[in-house]
Amino acid sequence: MTRSSFMSRKELIGFLILAAVIFLLLPAMLDSFRLNLFGKYLTYAFVAVGLALCWGAGGILSLGQGVFFGLGGYCMAMFLKLEASTPENTAIQSTPGIPDFMDWNQLTELPVWWQPFYSLPLALLAVVAVPVLFAFIIGFAMFTRRVGGVYFAIITQAFAAILTILIIGQQGYTGGVNGITDLRTLLGWDIRTDEAKTTLYFVNGVLLFAVLLIAQYVRKSKLGRLLIAMRDQEDRVRFSGYNVANFKIFIFCLGAAFAGIGGAMFTLQVGFMSPTLVGIVPSIEMVIFCAVGGRLSILGAVYGALLINWAKTSFSEAFPELWLLGLGGLFIAVVMFFPNGLAGLWSEKIEPRLMKRFQRPGTDTLKPVAERAPAE
Repeated sequence: MTRSSFMSRKELIGFLILAAVIFLLLPAMLDSFRLNLFGKYLTYAFVAVGLALCWGAGGILSLGQGVFFGLGGYCMAMFLKLEASTPENTAIQSTPGIPDFMDWNQLTELPVWWQPFYSLPLALLAVVAVPVLFAFIIGFAMFTRRVGGVYFAIITQAFAAILTILIIGQQGYTGGVNGITDLRTLLGWDIRTDEAKTTLYFVNGVLLFAVLLIAQYVRKSKLGRLLIAMRDQEDRVRFSGYNVANFKIFIFCLGAAFAGIGGAMFTLQVGFMSPTLVGIVPSIEMVIFCAVGGRLSILGAVYGALLINWAKTSFSEAFPELWLLGLGGLFIAVVMFFPNGLAGLWSEKIEPRLMKRFQRPGTDTLKPVAERAPAE
């Protein structure tokens, strides 16, 4: 793949503008508290980018991305909780050396499946591996049986509800409805300070751009073209000899990996992980992020995540009883009037007008190349 095929000039400009917004504009304009909020919003952008690949390119609408976001977040939270639960810090417990919620539920030793999370490398591996494994199981069971469309969306929504119930029900092992809280340090580095939150914001930004570059590579590769073909004419792709199920499983697992990374960064940025971030409501909100930003654009998905979460915070502060109605109204308006989201609004309405306004006299840059008069 050549450099020009990997990223066009217009796409490169879009990446640079987003980088300027994340790394220059927001840090310069916001105080540490608001910047930390936008750091949290960036963690949702990981999920939105994965949905832009799964739903926008592959036509796979998942209403359970919160599952993968939560699994990645819980894997990171388990490591941080064990680091905070040293015998010295938990000396007042009946059983020192285990997380406080386990002691409250009368557990006397750490479960075996918690023990690998004493290791940061294993925890980081689990952040990606656990969501991918879970996505593989779901995808293999569904896609090999040609389950898709609304049926697949409903099934993933059911998995989100099941996992939420399971986490809440196993309070002694997962922290229950409160989740895993009181996370303090990462290898001795206090993650609760304003300086740490600012550092994590920039780490979020760097990781997000790494994910965006991976997504861009997939979109521009042969796999990306096959995903679009499967979205539009799945049977034709299947009759051409391609194993459609394998491609769907791969892109679904890739979206799960992105969501898992976002969940882990959310845990670090915010300092806790709970089942309220795993269930049906957050999963649907994640789809709204992607839809409003533009499910056909990975950059649009990022802007959608930032915009919707900023609006959610602003509405909930100003109108605490009406912000859900405002969020729902925004989603309905976008679906009705701008089905391709903000990215579609830009490319279909705003950009052509700008090009027409600033084009050189005597040229017609809006027409396709085949329609332009040949050069003298």
